[in-house]
Amino acid sequence: MKNWLVAGLVAAAVSLLAFQAMPRCTSLEPDTGKKGDTISAKGEFLDKKNLSEVYLTDGSKDFAVKISEQSDTEVKFTVPAIKPGRYHLATLTAKKDSMIEQPVVLTVE
Repeated sequence: MKNWLVAGLVAAAVSLLAFQAMPRCTSLEPDTGKKGDTISAKGEFLDKKNLSEVYLTDGSKDFAVKISEQSDTEVKFTVPAIKPGRYHLATLTAKKDSMIEQPVVLTVE
């Protein structure tokens, strides 16, 4: 009985150490922009230890954006030269193992 308890506690500790928080965006300010504009994405787990890259995606193509500022609750980026339309924000985790399409949309003019 004692061995199962110890094994369970060790397994729980290992899984907690391996846990990586997933970046989550909840809003864009402003939600409309054009090439060269700075956009602020707000949410949680957006710092460098959880998020490595940000993309705008139209569902078929992903466009990398240049990050200018990054904290746990906010990432600022510049709109790249892309055609006008509606783009979802996608984030690449710091371990580069997951691309997560975020529930926020940027309209590019």
